[in-house]
Amino acid sequence: MDRFAAIPLMLLAIWSRTWIGWWCLVPIGAVVVWLFVNPRAFPPVDEPHSWTERGIYGEQAWVRHRDLVPPDHRHVLRLLVSLGVIGFGMILWGLIALKVWPTVFGATLVVVAQLWRIDRFGWLWERHRAQRS
Repeated sequence: MDRFAAIPLMLLAIWSRTWIGWWCLVPIGAVVVWLFVNPRAFPPVDEPHSWTERGIYGEQAWVRHRDLVPPDHRHVLRLLVSLGVIGFGMILWGLIALKVWPTVFGATLVVVAQLWRIDRFGWLWERHRAQRS
């Protein structure tokens, strides 16, 4: 979940170009470094217990065992990726044009789509774990 905190920080860092010019590369670089260091700073999880951990394990199971994903879930996952892409496009538009509403709405779409995706993958992990037992 720490990476979700990076979204508004990155948006603010990019937006700061209007206030601090090229110095905006410093906060942008700090967010990029955090995104690189964060997953490496903590030990891997042996057994997923939290909602996000089950989502991560579910995504790994989906990559390894695509046959586990029912067709309706594949459809929803495609829809969520599409929503995320639309949200990212709105973020780009908002940041380029310096418009608040597409930036915020796009970020909201990206976060909601990602959270829903994690939820779907968590369900997939539970199903995969039940089939292994």
